[in-house]
Amino acid sequence: MQFLWKYIDDLAGKGLAISVLAELMFYVSASLVPLALPLAILMASLMTMGSMGENYELTAMKASGISLYRIVAPLAIFCIFLSFSGFIFSNYVLPVSNLKMNSLIWDITNQRPELNLREGIFYSGIDGYSIRIGKKDYNTNLLTNIKIYDHTKGNGNTTVMVADSSYMKVTADKKHLVVTLLSGYNYEEMSDNRPRTSSKNPAHRDKFSKQEIRIPLSGFKLQRTDENLFKQNYKMMSIRQLKRYSDSLQNDVNFKTNQLYKSLMYSQILRYRPSTIQNKVPIDSLKIDSLKRLNFDTLYNKFTAQHKVSMVISALSEARESKTYIMSSQMNIEDIGRRMRKYQIEWWRKFTLSGACLIFFFIGAPLGAIIRKGGLGMPVVVSVMFFVLYYIISISGEKIAREGFMDPGIAMWISGIVLLAVGIFLTRKATRESTFLNIDTYINFFKKLGNLSFKKLEHSS
Repeated sequence: MQFLWKYIDDLAGKGLAISVLAELMFYVSASLVPLALPLAILMASLMTMGSMGENYELTAMKASGISLYRIVAPLAIFCIFLSFSGFIFSNYVLPVSNLKMNSLIWDITNQRPELNLREGIFYSGIDGYSIRIGKKDYNTNLLTNIKIYDHTKGNGNTTVMVADSSYMKVTADKKHLVVTLLSGYNYEEMSDNRPRTSSKNPAHRDKFSKQEIRIPLSGFKLQRTDENLFKQNYKMMSIRQLKRYSDSLQNDVNFKTNQLYKSLMYSQILRYRPSTIQNKVPIDSLKIDSLKRLNFDTLYNKFTAQHKVSMVISALSEARESKTYIMSSQMNIEDIGRRMRKYQIEWWRKFTLSGACLIFFFIGAPLGAIIRKGGLGMPVVVSVMFFVLYYIISISGEKIAREGFMDPGIAMWISGIVLLAVGIFLTRKATRESTFLNIDTYINFFKKLGNLSFKKLEHSS
């Protein structure tokens, strides 16, 4: 639903075939699998263990000497398999799905809307033509007071067709628009050697009782773009590709940083020309400690006033140039760093979403054993609460990593670490037969509290 609301303006009015919409929704659904799988596992484990607890099946198993760990062991093995399958899906299927989905969205977005003529408004959606209708009968599709400007010759409004009424229909192959004009005139301005700014030009007028024209609609058909144009996006890559691009961008950042450092040292501090920088010794081996022992004030005062002014102006100019160079280089390096972090975030996402499957299982299974409520009511509420918490922390961590305030590996695992601690806590409570989340425990407590207060009231009266 979020996808439909986001792209409703791009999908509406395009005359898209059902097959195109079905293909698009299939790719969208596939792209949501890694996000929906952890929620599905959380809800399924919570419903299963809650139902077993509600029907006293867990109590019977524990009475037979079977521990909670042995009860959930088969489910844990199955969830490990699901987690590994989710990782395989994220690494191999998801990039292809994202590639096809985004390329199809691009094609739909850039497709022209279908022919939609409005009364009293010029329609210029067809190349080379501008059409205006006065009235439109929606029962008979009869158009009245129609005016068509033909711009196909590239001479402006030199050719005009005016008719009292008209019918329009699109051919079966949807490649042409057939316009049947009834009772009208053709006006065409003749071209000669007169300047175009002249207010008087020869023209001729043709009267017709019926005239048919065919207008090509080549631009209205959905054109499929080459998918290779979108393969450089980080969402369309596997782990190996993301690692390669991330390392390449990291090398680019290191190279540009080192280049900035060398350029400033050689050309500004050590006063070497850029053309001779390649032949100089490495920066690390240069000894410039002697500069610290110079008394620059004494050296500066030995010059005349004219030389002092010239030196200050020259220094300010070079300082401004250096500042401009540093700022532009910094912006370039930061831009490369932002792109690199996007690849790193996507690389870690393939692991965190798979790890979330196991984490949510170790939350749902013990929580179901504690709550002991099956069905859809309580499990849905609890699952949504935990998933919203996980999603908020994940989005926050991703934003922190994207801005460069934290390493992407740590930031992407923050949500998993927080919920893993919750899962360990719930597992310990479930193995110890804790009832702190059992609603019946609190209901009975308040009932006893109410009965005790009532007895005290009777005794005092």
